[in-house]
Amino acid sequence: MNITMISSWQLIGVITMGACIGGIAGYLGSLMVTKRMALMAGALGHLTLPGVSLGLLYGFDVSIGALIFLTLGIFVIWLLQQWTKLPLEALTAVVFASSLAVAFLFLPKKEAYTALIGDISHVPFMAILISIVLSLIIFLIIYTIMPRLILSSISPDLAAVEGYHVAALTLVYLVCIALVVAMGVRIVGGLMTAALVSIPACASSNINKNLASYSFTSLGIGMIACICGIIISIATGIPAGPLIIITSSTIFIISLLWRK
Repeated sequence: MNITMISSWQLIGVITMGACIGGIAGYLGSLMVTKRMALMAGALGHLTLPGVSLGLLYGFDVSIGALIFLTLGIFVIWLLQQWTKLPLEALTAVVFASSLAVAFLFLPKKEAYTALIGDISHVPFMAILISIVLSLIIFLIIYTIMPRLILSSISPDLAAVEGYHVAALTLVYLVCIALVVAMGVRIVGGLMTAALVSIPACASSNINKNLASYSFTSLGIGMIACICGIIISIATGIPAGPLIIITSSTIFIISLLWRK
């Protein structure tokens, strides 16, 4: 179904959902770039593909399938990190590569395009509402624990001395990433989730020096990129996922000129 064929209220809902997902992706991305974990979102995006495949195959919501596999993958990664003390990004690479191989064993060929670049042409109202509410909840969680996350990434020992439970903070952080990736898969597919979280943050870093304004500018850029990408998609009929990332990349280029 083409996005230009859906009703006006659905378009408003889809644009609102896209703005919320793009905003929280940008906000979380500012932290991920700071922690040098931006590419982890791309790896987790690939981790969703088995769930997306099952959703397309059996006709249930792709975000639910994505979240199931992400939750399982995140838990495995967290357990391995506690056990081996290897970096999270290294363990993510191990888990996502395995899941990607499994996905392509049963991903329907005719649905592969949708799984890889997303599809917002027929999003149920309940999925729109859940995405908006989840985005707000994740924002509040990350906003609350961000100072602790930054301290624990700089010095886990100092964070422990301050009374922070580093393992619990890491798990909450990973769950938030999983939720954002699961929602992001709907609008940009499993192939471009790293760009959804990292490009707004990189553009914001060219403009801001202060950490607080850096995070909120990243949120704003993420929202603008998603809104513009969806509106252009409505006008042209081109899939929204690539247009969102192209818009975000254009803002990044403009930020480079701003920096100079």
